[in-house]
Amino acid sequence: MKKLIFLSLLLSTFWSYSQKKILQAQSTVESISIDGKLDEAAWENAPIATNFIMFEPDNGKPIPEGKKTEIKVLYNNDAIYIGAMMYDDEPNKILKEISQRDNFGTADIFGVFVNGFNDGQQNFEFFVSAADVQGDCIMTDAIGEDYSWDAVWLSKARITDKGWIVEIKLPYAALRFSAENKQTWGINFFREVKRERKKYTWNLIDTKIGTFTQQNGELAGIENIKPPTRLFFLPYASYYLNAADGQKTYGQMKGGMDIKYGINDAFTLDAILIPDFGQTKYDDRILNLSPFEQQFNENRAFFTEGTDLFNKGNIFYSRRIGGSPSIDPELNDNEKIIENVQNVNLVNALKVSGRTKKGLGIGVLNAVTEKTFATIKDTISNETRRVIVEPLTNYNVLVLDQRFRKNSSVTFINTNVTRNGHYRDANVTGLAWDLNTKANTYSLYGNAKYSHINTEEDKNGVFTTIGFAETSGKYRYSFGSDFVTKGYDPNDLGINFYTNYYNFYGNANYRILNPTKLFNSFRVNYNMYAEFNKESGKVQDNSINANVNLTTVKNNYYGGGFTIYPLESHDYYEPRADNRYVIIPRKIEAWGSVSTNYNKKFALDLNPSIVFADEPGRMAYGFDVGPRYRFNDKLLMTYYFSFFRKNNNKGYIDNVDGDDNENTPDNIVFANRNVITYSNTLGGKYALNSTMTFNLSVRQYWSYAENKDILQLEEDGTLTPYPEYTDNKNSSFYSWNADLSYSWWFAPGSQVSVLYRNNADNFERVIDKQYKDNVTALLNNDALKHVFSISVKYFIDYNAVKNKIRKRA
Repeated sequence: MKKLIFLSLLLSTFWSYSQKKILQAQSTVESISIDGKLDEAAWENAPIATNFIMFEPDNGKPIPEGKKTEIKVLYNNDAIYIGAMMYDDEPNKILKEISQRDNFGTADIFGVFVNGFNDGQQNFEFFVSAADVQGDCIMTDAIGEDYSWDAVWLSKARITDKGWIVEIKLPYAALRFSAENKQTWGINFFREVKRERKKYTWNLIDTKIGTFTQQNGELAGIENIKPPTRLFFLPYASYYLNAADGQKTYGQMKGGMDIKYGINDAFTLDAILIPDFGQTKYDDRILNLSPFEQQFNENRAFFTEGTDLFNKGNIFYSRRIGGSPSIDPELNDNEKIIENVQNVNLVNALKVSGRTKKGLGIGVLNAVTEKTFATIKDTISNETRRVIVEPLTNYNVLVLDQRFRKNSSVTFINTNVTRNGHYRDANVTGLAWDLNTKANTYSLYGNAKYSHINTEEDKNGVFTTIGFAETSGKYRYSFGSDFVTKGYDPNDLGINFYTNYYNFYGNANYRILNPTKLFNSFRVNYNMYAEFNKESGKVQDNSINANVNLTTVKNNYYGGGFTIYPLESHDYYEPRADNRYVIIPRKIEAWGSVSTNYNKKFALDLNPSIVFADEPGRMAYGFDVGPRYRFNDKLLMTYYFSFFRKNNNKGYIDNVDGDDNENTPDNIVFANRNVITYSNTLGGKYALNSTMTFNLSVRQYWSYAENKDILQLEEDGTLTPYPEYTDNKNSSFYSWNADLSYSWWFAPGSQVSVLYRNNADNFERVIDKQYKDNVTALLNNDALKHVFSISVKYFIDYNAVKNKIRKRA
C-alpha cells in the first residue's frame, strides 16, 4: 500500500511538472511604484506562480522550501508589472556584485521570459540581479541569447531579511503582441542562486529536449489592451579631443540620431542618421602571417542588436560596411601613398525586421558608405593627386525566414553590394533549412549558396552543405558534408577563406543530464574531419579529435583533449598562387583548460597547449593564464597573459621573378622561422552603483617572426634551400591600447559616456628581442595617440511625450 501511495505521488508530481503551467494576470487601476516593496493593495490578491523546478544542474528537481519563489503579475493600459519574492534561508549569503548592464558578474538573478504571440519562436528576456542591475536579450533556439538587444523598462531589487524582492514594469512598447482583445502570452520565470550555481524556472525546461523557447508556461487574463505606437528617438551629441605627436591638438563635435519605429505589432524599423562610432571598443589587432585577412568582432550596436535574422546562412559579415577600402590604388614609378583612410565613413543605415503571426520572419538591412579618396605623391616632382579607393557604395541584405511547427525553418537570404561607377559589384543568394522532428529529437540542416561577382570577367561560385544530427538524450551524434567551388566569393559583404574543396565530418558525444557525486556536468566528444581539393583530389585537411569537458560539484571547470592529423595535407592557400600547394606534415596537438569557481573572490583560468609535427624540430607550445580578484561587490580586477611559440614554422614570405601578366610566380619563397607571441590584457571595473561604473581595459601585444632559413617551394609541394634570396623579411608587430571610461545611465535608455583612450602600434623588419624595449617604445608622446571624448544619448518615447502633452491640456 505504501508503495502504491508513493508511486501515485511520484506520478502526480511528474504530471504537474511536465504540464504547461498557467498564471492569471490581474488588472489594476492603482498606480504601481517601482520601489521593490510590493506594498500596493493590488499585489495582495493577485494569483501566485510558485513551485519552481531546477533547470541546471539537477534538471527536474523541485526547488527547496528554503528557496521558495513566488511571482505575481499585474497589468493596466500601459504595462505589465511583475512582483517577485525570492525567499532565502541565508539572506546574508546572497551574492550581489554590482556590474554593468547585461553583465551580472557574481550575483543572484531573477528573470522573466515573454512571448507575446505564444508561438514558441522567440522570447524577450528581462533580468534583474540582486545588485539591482538590469539585463535583457532576445532568445531564439537557433541563435541563443542575443544581449546586444536593449529595451527600456523599469526595475528595482531589494534584499530583505527573508530573501530578496524584484519589482518590474515592462511597458508594452518593449514587447511584441497582437491586437486581439483577449491575450494569451507565453511566459516563464527564472531564478539563479549564484552561490550554489543552481538555476530554476517556473515552467519546467526539460534539458533532454533540444529546445528552450517552446517550453514556456502561459500568462492568461490580459484583456482589452492595445499595442502602443512604438516610436523612439535617441538623439546624441559627442565631443572628441584628439592629440598626437606631429599634429595640432584639435576638437571635434558630432551629433546625430537613432530612430526606432514599430511599423506594426511585428515589424520594427531601425535607422541611423549621421552615425558616430567613436567610442566603439578597439580591435585586437595581431601579427597576421596567414594568407587571409584578420576577422574582427562587430562592436557597433546598430549591427549587433537584433540581427539574428541577418546571420542566417552565414553570408553576412557586417564589418564590411564602413570597413577598409576595397580598391588598392595603382602607383606609378616614384609614387607613394601619403594619405589613406583606414575605414570608410558610413553615411546612414537602416534595417527592418520582425516576424508575422504565421511565422514569416522578414529582415531588410541597407547601408550607404561615402566616396573615399587616397592622396598619392610623386617623390621627385612633389606633385600630388587624389584617387578613389572606395566609390559611393550601397550594401543591402534581404532575409525571408519561414518557421513552422515551432521548431523548423526554411530561409532565403540575399546580399548585394553595388558600387557607383565601373567598379566591382557583388551578389550572393542562399537557401538554408533547419528541419526538426516534432519531438525535437532529430535535425536535418543545410544550405545552398550562389555568388556572382560582376567585373570585367564575371566570377560565379557555389557553396552547399548538408548535415543530420540526433539532438536529444545522453548520446548524440551528427554527420555532414560541404561542397565548395573555386569561384565562390561572398567577401564583399560576407567573409569566407576556403574554397575549391569537398569534405566529410562526423561527431559523437555523451553527456550526463543530471549531476553525479563527482560532476555537475560531464561531456565527451569525438570528432572526425576529412577535406579534399575538388580538382586534384589531394587531402587538404584531416583530423581525429577527442575531448572532455566537465564541471565538478564545487563548480570548477576542467577540459582537455587531443587532435591527431594522421595524413599529410596539402595547403593550397599559403603559397598565394593558383594551383600551387605546400605539404603540411602529420602532427598531433593536445591542450587542457582549467577555470576555477568565479563565485570565490580569487579565481584562475589556465589553458596550456602543445603541438608536435612529424618533422625534425617543428613544434609549438604555449599557455594562457588569467587570474581575477573580486575585492568587493564594487571592485573587480582581471589580468590575462598569453604566450605562444612556434619553432621551425614554415611560411610564405615573398615571390620573385614573376610575370605580372600571369598569376603564377617563377619562385615562391618560404622561410623556416620561429614565431613568438606575447599578450597582456588588464581589465578593471569599479561600480559606484547599479547605474554608474568606471571601466579599465588595457592590452599590450608583441609578436615577431624571425626567419632562420630561406626556402623555395617546389612544384610537388616540398621546400628546398634557397640561399640566393637575401631580402630581410623578418616581421615584428607590437601594439598598445588603453581605455578608461565612465558610464552613467542617468535615465531609462539614456546614458552619459566619458572615455579617455590612447593607442599606438608599429611594424618593423628589424627585431629587437628586448621585451621591455617593445613596450616602452610605444609609451611615449612620440608614439601615442590620445583621444578624450564625451557622449550624451537621450531616450525619447513618443508615447510618454504624448501623454504629458495630454495631461497638460
